[in-house]
Amino acid sequence: MGTTTNVEFKAEVNQLLDIVIHSLYSQKEIFLRELISNASDALDKRRFVGLTDDKVKADDLYIKITPDEKARTLTIKDTGIGMTKEEVMENIGTIAKSGTKEFISKLKDKKNADNPEMIGQFGVGFYSAFIVADKVSLRTKKAGTDEAILWQSSGDGGYTLTDIEKEDAGTEIILHLKEVSTEDGDENYTQEYTLKTLIKKYSDFITYPVKMDVKEEVESEEDKKAEGEAGPEKEEPKEKAFIMKEETLNSMKAIWTRPKNDVKTEEYNEFYKQISHDYQDPFETISFSAEGTLEYKSLLFIPSQRPMDLMYRDGKRGLSLYVKQIFIMADCEKILPEYLRFVKGIVDSADLSLNVSRELLQQDRQILAMKKRLTKKIIDTLKGMKNTEKDRYLKFWEHFGDVLKEGPASDQENANDIKELLLFKSTHSTELTSLDEYIERMPEEQKEIYFITGDSVLAVENSPLLEAFKEKGCEVIYMVDKIDEFMMQGMMDYKEKQFKSVNKGDVDLKTEDEKKADEKKEKKNEKTFSKLLEDMQKLLDKDIKEVRLSKRLKKSAVCLVSDENGMTPQMEQMFKSMGQEVPASKRILEINPEHAAVKMLQSVYKGDSKDSKVKNYSELLYNQALLAEGLAIENPVAFANQIADLMVSANN
Repeated sequence: MGTTTNVEFKAEVNQLLDIVIHSLYSQKEIFLRELISNASDALDKRRFVGLTDDKVKADDLYIKITPDEKARTLTIKDTGIGMTKEEVMENIGTIAKSGTKEFISKLKDKKNADNPEMIGQFGVGFYSAFIVADKVSLRTKKAGTDEAILWQSSGDGGYTLTDIEKEDAGTEIILHLKEVSTEDGDENYTQEYTLKTLIKKYSDFITYPVKMDVKEEVESEEDKKAEGEAGPEKEEPKEKAFIMKEETLNSMKAIWTRPKNDVKTEEYNEFYKQISHDYQDPFETISFSAEGTLEYKSLLFIPSQRPMDLMYRDGKRGLSLYVKQIFIMADCEKILPEYLRFVKGIVDSADLSLNVSRELLQQDRQILAMKKRLTKKIIDTLKGMKNTEKDRYLKFWEHFGDVLKEGPASDQENANDIKELLLFKSTHSTELTSLDEYIERMPEEQKEIYFITGDSVLAVENSPLLEAFKEKGCEVIYMVDKIDEFMMQGMMDYKEKQFKSVNKGDVDLKTEDEKKADEKKEKKNEKTFSKLLEDMQKLLDKDIKEVRLSKRLKKSAVCLVSDENGMTPQMEQMFKSMGQEVPASKRILEINPEHAAVKMLQSVYKGDSKDSKVKNYSELLYNQALLAEGLAIENPVAFANQIADLMVSANN
């Protein structure tokens, strides 16, 4: 034994351990799946490194489980890559994961208080050992090095590190088990039957042997002699004879290589839980084999719930890549586009080179070919679900719809197919509606798909921008998700119908006959209000690009619109949230010449832009337009005073 160092856990680890030890008690057995999965990952890494590093031999890869009923210990040993002292401190002493605080707060939530399986979702499955153990010892040696480390902790705020001698590379985790509480329905994790059952249940598809020494009854000499003697009076031997025999407890047959008809749903579900560390069954399972010039098998899963780290920029994502059932890399992001990052699973190819570097592999044209076919397969699966199982598709959309919306702007090749999957609320539908359903309801003369962007349904459904559309009975789609502005960068048209933003440019829904009937009135209004519009523009020049008469307003006095090629407030906000600098943009103020407030302003206007009433009324109308959009006004105190002055003057 070498020098021992005492180290305190980081604050977030302390919080996590406290929750694990004192709050998370349901399905304690999940710890074994987590530790075996971690061991399998270590074996994968050693196998991969061994392909190019002669110092790291990978010829005897296995996991061994050793229970000791008398000592109340359970040992999980692997011959994997092992860890250095620095790696032990990095991987176990801290949680190198963004969103840790949110994760811990969710664990503290009563609704999640009985879900220890959540631990695995954040890559800290090792800590599940403390659900069943009051002390954990870890002995590890990095393959290709001489350094070995003993890590020990009782989960009480810190751990010790000791330099030790260890003959073989790999890791041993020794759990000093808590006493079995029959009242709490605890399992005895030193019993052979219990361990065999759990390994079969959770780890049957691990691609390395999971071994354990098991008792095997043998026939004694007395038994043999008794079998050779006749007579019912002969007594059976009182004691049975046993020997210990090493047995492999898992099938090790890669589930994705088996025909679909030979795999039970339960087997797919358990494999998904193994690779995803999820505790729920998958929402959808997609088994797909490609043949021809490029052959590969894939087994993909759509989760039943939204992963907590789905929107974290540095979250791990992507499929696991195998070549001829040999693990190459986890989280291979190049196999699927970013907007399908919620999909879990594996891809196993027989045509890729085993010794190709990861960097080259990610640029390989064959990877791009895989990506193309797998993306199409997932999209086709979702289209089939949407067309034949609408209620089920709505459940999928609830969890992953906003992520799918990233697709049209980032994947032009599949943009039209993705558009078919999109769902929105609209002025005509309280339920979610598709673009196809919108087009079916369009009047024959309507040539464009109208949409309005905003911060919420409540904010847009009463917007002044919709008044003309409601009067005409023209349906407008609500774009109220934060991602919608980005999505629309890839949504120029759909099925020969152009998209038209209600928030931008001029809108005129009148028929040719209506335009002719109103032509004289519009010309008169333009002449009547032209000087007022010009002076209002001067007064509001700091904030407004133009003041013009509106063709869309019917009840409201004013509204704000962006220029045809301008940026909406929602888009500005989106770019700012991404840390990008956005130049200040001016919008257009439209006024309703038929509104009483506008007519009153025109009546008091004497052609003098310096008139205090004109200035106050212009500012009031502009601020009113801001408030109608749910936007903040620059000087709320001045606005309140202007309202008060207006009320006083109305009574004088």
